[in-house]
Amino acid sequence: MSELLDDPALERSSVVANNSMNRTRGLAGVNSYERDLGFDPFHLLSETVRAQPDTTVTWIDLCCGSGRALLEAEQRFTRDLPNADIALLGIDLIDYFQTRPHTDRLRLITASAHDWHPDHPADLVTCVHGLHYIGDKLALLSAMASWLTPTGRLTAHFDPHSIRNPDGSSAARKVLAHLREAGLDYDRRHHRLTAQGPRALTFPATYLGADDTSGPGYTGQPAVTSHYDW
Repeated sequence: MSELLDDPALERSSVVANNSMNRTRGLAGVNSYERDLGFDPFHLLSETVRAQPDTTVTWIDLCCGSGRALLEAEQRFTRDLPNADIALLGIDLIDYFQTRPHTDRLRLITASAHDWHPDHPADLVTCVHGLHYIGDKLALLSAMASWLTPTGRLTAHFDPHSIRNPDGSSAARKVLAHLREAGLDYDRRHHRLTAQGPRALTFPATYLGADDTSGPGYTGQPAVTSHYDW
């Protein structure tokens, strides 16, 4: 096993600090969030706006890449629901966004996923194939699960086998057991982790570091394994 990297070193890795991740995925269609998440984010947010007309409806998209899906959502809200009180936030390590936001509804933020935290709870939190490049995945999952409003939804792609024991063996069974105990669901076929409403996630594990040389994950692209002492 290679020497494990801490978060600052990992974020300088060519596997993580790349400009090709999540660059072409749109909001709907063949190569889209709708297909990867299993639902249309615009439709979900629109329904939430109608159900909560007096509150700001928020979507947080971690590891948003070029921000294309968020930019398309911004355009659709401008066209179809121009009076909707909506906040769209995209966070990515690399400042490689497709274009600047056109309205103050959308913010594209360059920041480490480990360091960024929202100002208020969100109605939708997504991370589309972004956890593959995160070091302390369990800490980020715990944070995202706590960001939800009482009716909010979290959907993130997750490979439980990317969580490893100190000797490099898979800790997938332990992780999935703790996730289910906290009330999260895991779709093995689509590699999707979901939660409805905030969840208190705690793992009896100490983060040791990450390995960016472990090879491709289930997507076929290079990924990062995260190692913990349980």
